[in-house]
Amino acid sequence: MTWSYYIYYRVEASQAAACGEAVRKLLDDLRQRTGIRGRVLKKRNEPLLWMEIYEHVADEAKFEWELAEAVAAAQIQPLLQSGSSRHVECFAE
Repeated sequence: MTWSYYIYYRVEASQAAACGEAVRKLLDDLRQRTGIRGRVLKKRNEPLLWMEIYEHVADEAKFEWELAEAVAAAQIQPLLQSGSSRHVECFAE
């Protein structure tokens, strides 16, 4: 069984460019750590609502550990809207 991760959050408007760079760093770091190529989407008519998608994850424990490490290294939390956080949803394939 493999898993797909959908992670959504709201970006602070004044930090959107910095967050874009941080997320690119996160995606590159995570791909190097796990081989999983993620992507990021922005919601139509709500461009500050972003979603990262990671698909075909076979080892969810390793992936979640590496994801947490990569998120911390990219320092994304300070770039999110005040009171906001990253929300993770995981679905089986």
